[in-house]
Amino acid sequence: MVGVGDSALASTPGFAEWSFPAEAGAVRTARTLVRDTLRDWGLDAVTDVTVLLVSELVTNSLRYATGPIGVRMYSRAGRLLQVEVSDPLPDPPRERAAAHDDEGGRGLQLVALASRRWGTRPGVNGKTVWFELSLPPRRAGEET
Repeated sequence: MVGVGDSALASTPGFAEWSFPAEAGAVRTARTLVRDTLRDWGLDAVTDVTVLLVSELVTNSLRYATGPIGVRMYSRAGRLLQVEVSDPLPDPPRERAAAHDDEGGRGLQLVALASRRWGTRPGVNGKTVWFELSLPPRRAGEET
């Protein structure tokens, strides 16, 4: 995936990874894949917020970077969902203070407010923006 190295997690249950060309359809495709995967994992409780945040980050990648966009998500110990969006632009995103009538500039504020925590890290060929969401406790007998 762009911006991160090869993953030892690739064959782990609760792990998914995709790469998209930097084209307008990438946002819709990412939303669909994230939604379907979280449904398969039984994580309906965090689906809407995850899809919204992935959509914001993939849109930012499309707006500012050229080249492939990577999306990776995995469950950490069944308590957290880690989501990463990578692109080939090395510059980290900057949170802006959008004015009331601005049409943009709220994506990273949304990520900061809706996630447990978030951040960026440089990669070999770009950067990764990540966020974590707390997962609801599993009931006895449910898979992780």
